[in-house]
Amino acid sequence: MTEPARILVVGGGYVGMYTALRLQRRLRAELRAGAVEIVVVTPEPYMTYQPFLPEAAAGSISPRHVVVPLRRVLDRCRVVIGEVRSVDHAKRTASLSTLATAEEGTGAVDLTYDELVIAPGSVSRTLPVPGLRDHGIGFKTVEEAIGLRNHVIEQMDIASSTRDPGLRDAALTFVFVGGGYAGVEALAELEDMARYTARYYHNVKPEDLKWVLVEASDRILPEVGEEMGRYAIRELRGRNIDVRLGTRLESCEDRVAVLSDGTRLPTRTVVWTAGVKPAPVLAETDLPLNERGRLRCTAGLAVEGVAHAWAAGDAAAVPDVTAAEPGRECAPNAQHAVRQAKVLAENIAASLRGQPLKEYAHAYAVSVASLGLHKGVAHVYGRKLKGYPAWLMHRAYHLSRVPTFNRKARVLAEWTLSGLFKREIVSLGSLEHPRAEFELAAAPPPDPGDKPSS
Repeated sequence: MTEPARILVVGGGYVGMYTALRLQRRLRAELRAGAVEIVVVTPEPYMTYQPFLPEAAAGSISPRHVVVPLRRVLDRCRVVIGEVRSVDHAKRTASLSTLATAEEGTGAVDLTYDELVIAPGSVSRTLPVPGLRDHGIGFKTVEEAIGLRNHVIEQMDIASSTRDPGLRDAALTFVFVGGGYAGVEALAELEDMARYTARYYHNVKPEDLKWVLVEASDRILPEVGEEMGRYAIRELRGRNIDVRLGTRLESCEDRVAVLSDGTRLPTRTVVWTAGVKPAPVLAETDLPLNERGRLRCTAGLAVEGVAHAWAAGDAAAVPDVTAAEPGRECAPNAQHAVRQAKVLAENIAASLRGQPLKEYAHAYAVSVASLGLHKGVAHVYGRKLKGYPAWLMHRAYHLSRVPTFNRKARVLAEWTLSGLFKREIVSLGSLEHPRAEFELAAAPPPDPGDKPSS
């Protein structure tokens, strides 16, 4: 009996999940006959729908509805929770570590494959800013989103109870670095949430909170166009949000954000959303990379000059065949990733069956951004929307894109309920340290002989 052809999918994000999902549908007969095996290696057992992270942080959506369980969706695939450390495509071998290998202490194990889909996504692109590693907060995962929500409410609790005016000011100052989707939407949603939460504090008013957006370029939200970007700035500044264009964060040591314009902001919150870079595993492969560290790909989503290797999404430099000027690449965003995954799966299935491949071609048509409850900007098929219509379009678009009917129904139900009832303003920071209470209870009692010195 011959071994089944193994398709290894590296990553369980947009591209990884959608490619595996479509492959298990297109190759149903082959999977049933045992001629094909699909293996998905991913660090987490779920796919995170990142456009919903700001609303999860603001409490409009439950965290569990922002993620899609891979084992349920990819029921015909073998899902391995682990990380691919390196790839030797010449030998069709990937080296990976799992939770079991960590417990066993055996080190990484090798997994052979016939077709490789490399879609590990991206990681936060950080700069060597003094103090950033110690005090910065990211915003790429659901854990970071919920942790940031808890942190913001905790800072309001500190400000409400302290008698130190310096500590109070630092606790109520929130600095966000990066004017793209993640930074603007996270800041806008959390400012909205914090302003609402302030009504339940006897000594914290909305005007006491200071929100600062730091952007190195001369505009924010470039995806929605220059006009809508200017409108977004006016909207944010109208809410007393300090938008600093052409400005960089130079240091955040000792809980003081130092900006390139000389401003010093004592703060306990620095949120870093200043771009992403390809996952480090790409550098540990023998596949061709471009100057930005992304895989060189053809319009058919095959790795350039390499057989049986495919890529899409943040990890791939895919030529944009719809662009007027030659040499342009598709932007590394969710809109392209989801559509590329569809073509990618079709091409892998076609390749296995000896059929011709398709080219990926998609003109960027929809750009939507939320600026808080009932506020937003959008650029939809050439039409510019702002305010409530744009916010409604933002919700409708992402509801249509979030995977599975189950998730769509749950998110819609939560939105409906949040419109009928008041916001939740509870901080569950203790969830980040679930054993702290038990460890304190289980600690040995103090020795009676150990008396404090006078």
